Amino acid sequence: MPNSDLSGMHIDALKEISNIGMGSALTSLAQLVQQKINMSVPNAGFYPVEKVVSLTGGEEKLVSCVSLRVLGDIQGTIMFVFEEESTYLLVDFLMGNPEGSTNTLDDMGKSAVQEVGNVLTGSFINALSSMTQFKMITTVPVFAFDMMGAVITSIMAANGRIEDNVLVIETELFQDSRKVKGNFFFWVDPDYNNILFKALGMS
Repeated sequence: MPNSDLSGMHIDALKEISNIGMGSALTSLAQLVQQKINMSVPNAGFYPVEKVVSLTGGEEKLVSCVSLRVLGDIQGTIMFVFEEESTYLLVDFLMGNPEGSTNTLDDMGKSAVQEVGNVLTGSFINALSSMTQFKMITTVPVFAFDMMGAVITSIMAANGRIEDNVLVIETELFQDSRKVKGNFFFWVDPDYNNILFKALGMS
């Protein structure tokens, strides 16, 4: 179901699900950094794989990515992706550094970004599970800091057949003048796509 086939009601429903999931994540993130954080969901919808790659700047764009498998009543793969610039901003944000302090990703930075990805993906799955009443179990998250094309290829190789249409949720984290942009991708396995659509009221 590409975005052109979704009605305004469908898009609103996706944004509502996203806001609930990400709103839950805000509480956890605020506790993690012990600071107030704001978040918005400017866009949500289903898009083809090509759009997923272009949203992050193309195949050669360096990104940080937290990915995991979802098992249970709905099965698929989740990715939370930050572009390189937003990754460094996020590290400054989490470490309390002045903006622009980080320009490489060391082990401590990787750990911090991975923790944020874990919180965001976990909160979204919990919200989706509550809304659909589906049992959803997640595997241990995997972190990568690589080119977007390599990340996508690795996920496709690990999971085999992947649905072409991906649930995409754009997110923005705010603190004062700092804005960190991220993208949440949910690749639902082909056999479970219609099940998810029906549970969300999308025939």
